[in-house]
Amino acid sequence: MGHINQNTFKFLRDLQDNNTREWFAEEKERYEAALADVRLFVADLINSLSQFDPHITTDIQANKCLFRIYRDTRFSKDKTPYKNWFGAGISKDGRKLDGPEYYIHISPDNSFIACGYWRPEKKHLDAIRQEIDYNEEKFNAIIADLQKKSGLTLEEEDKLKRPPAGYEATHPSIEFLKLKSFVAHKSLSNSALTDKNALNNIIALYKTMLPLKQYLHEAIDND
Repeated sequence: MGHINQNTFKFLRDLQDNNTREWFAEEKERYEAALADVRLFVADLINSLSQFDPHITTDIQANKCLFRIYRDTRFSKDKTPYKNWFGAGISKDGRKLDGPEYYIHISPDNSFIACGYWRPEKKHLDAIRQEIDYNEEKFNAIIADLQKKSGLTLEEEDKLKRPPAGYEATHPSIEFLKLKSFVAHKSLSNSALTDKNALNNIIALYKTMLPLKQYLHEAIDND
């Protein structure tokens, strides 16, 4: 297939404007069609990723990578029952991996792809920081290459205000060491996803992100 159908975005826009159980029930067929569209695209991504990333294999099921569209409203002031987006975390354990993964977010005018490790558990976070401390030259080269090839940088909103325990404020990589997540992402327009070459273009971006993902794997695997 290689791209997202425009009808999928149309459904998500309509859902955003009519986020009720009654409307959703009436439009269940459209939802099923949109879900099938995204599922097929994620399956294509898995197949393509498996060709160059040994951590991704063709036996990974797209269904296990997709996040449910139903919102958990128990502790939220926002009681709308449905998400107005589709998302998938692609890893050996689908969306539930505690480790580096690929992610795709499909939402009208707010789509993006990402790669890295979001909010590592303490043991993994310590291992990643230690690896950056020991091997900062390689890490800095990876980040510089991301910027040069694709204009990508690490997200820096999720970080400590002060240096983590054991590291001085004068450390040359202190801004990276303050990070609580290690993720590179790229925003995508609707047309970038509906374009007939969407799959190939996204895979090309993921390939530029692969060295970051490999670095993170090595950090936690060597721990």
